[in-house]
Amino acid sequence: MTQRVELATVRDRLAVDGLVTEYAVAVDDGDWEAYRGLFTAKGRADYRSAGGIEGSAGEVAGWLAEHLEGFPVRQHLIVNRRVRFGVREQDTGDTAQVQADYVSPMGRTGQDGGPAAPDFVCGGRYAFAVLRTDDGWRLSEVVVREKWRSLPGPWTAPVVN
Repeated sequence: MTQRVELATVRDRLAVDGLVTEYAVAVDDGDWEAYRGLFTAKGRADYRSAGGIEGSAGEVAGWLAEHLEGFPVRQHLIVNRRVRFGVREQDTGDTAQVQADYVSPMGRTGQDGGPAAPDFVCGGRYAFAVLRTDDGWRLSEVVVREKWRSLPGPWTAPVVN
């Protein structure tokens, strides 16, 4: 591999990683216009495993805006990002798949109007399909695979018979 090709790959990897970070920030900040702008024109998202919907980026942004309104305190962490370029059939170097784990604590505003402890925490794995466009790398698909969730209240051991 030439140094020029390696530099282009590093640049693409940083751009794709930045796209995933912008996704998390848009969701946490409730910036639904920015969220929509991260997707291709035909981009889709699937939140069904987390109790949500599947649809276009615009439809899902509307659903998220409505359902996350009750949790103004959000800090979405996306880690263990595995980026694979050119995994789609007939790829010319313009697609990528990203698998990444997430932890998403959410809370209501505290009684004094300030931050509150999380009321709800969930975790799982994202599958991002990414496409290079004239406007840079964009999401063509996001699939959320929620693996666990924790609700407030004391933990009780499961009953074993």
